[in-house]
Amino acid sequence: MATGCATLVGGALALRFQRQIPLILGLSAGAVIGVALFDLAPEALALGARAAPQAVVLGLIGAGFCGYMLLERSFGAAAEGRARTGAAGHFGPASLVAHSLLDGLGVGLAFQVAPAIGVVVAAAVLAHDFADGVNTVTLSLTGGGGPARARGWLAADALAPLAGIGLTRLFTVPEGPLGLAIAVFAGFFLYIGASELAPASHRALPRLWTSLATLIGMAAIWLAVRLAGG
Repeated sequence: MATGCATLVGGALALRFQRQIPLILGLSAGAVIGVALFDLAPEALALGARAAPQAVVLGLIGAGFCGYMLLERSFGAAAEGRARTGAAGHFGPASLVAHSLLDGLGVGLAFQVAPAIGVVVAAAVLAHDFADGVNTVTLSLTGGGGPARARGWLAADALAPLAGIGLTRLFTVPEGPLGLAIAVFAGFFLYIGASELAPASHRALPRLWTSLATLIGMAAIWLAVRLAGG
């Protein structure tokens, strides 16, 4: 429920408090990067060692980064190609719904490792889902959709993480392969934080404050992981 609420809150605030959004995006970027570096990557190396050499696990982190990059850019190119038909108002938000579904899968898999890890990953997903709510509304409106369409896509984006978490309740992954899957999600989170959220915050408000917000987000996740015994 919290992930869906974060998406809804992000979308609502995008329409009312646009001046503060860059700082929130900067903080979210730090949280997502921190989870990838301080939580997911170490767990992937520890669990994945039972199924593959360390070099393979690290390679999967890189593959996750590149794979998410290719997916996002493919969605963006397709949306631009459909702009003339008016479909961009649907295609852009639809890509974010797909991303949110992957976020839910990541949370569910993290809880299969340990509750403490699941909580930390869920915190990062909350930060990302807040930004997703902002972006869903923005993409829908700029793509030619009205407020009603934006609200519809916002609702779909809010439900997508819950669907992803629910899917992971249907199966259990052994620890070795689970570590490899977490490595891929670490790459996903690195891309989301470093290539999506951080640049978006700086483009909107190119000041020292957005960079400090990112550092604070990373430090908060590092502290949370330490307190959780990671």
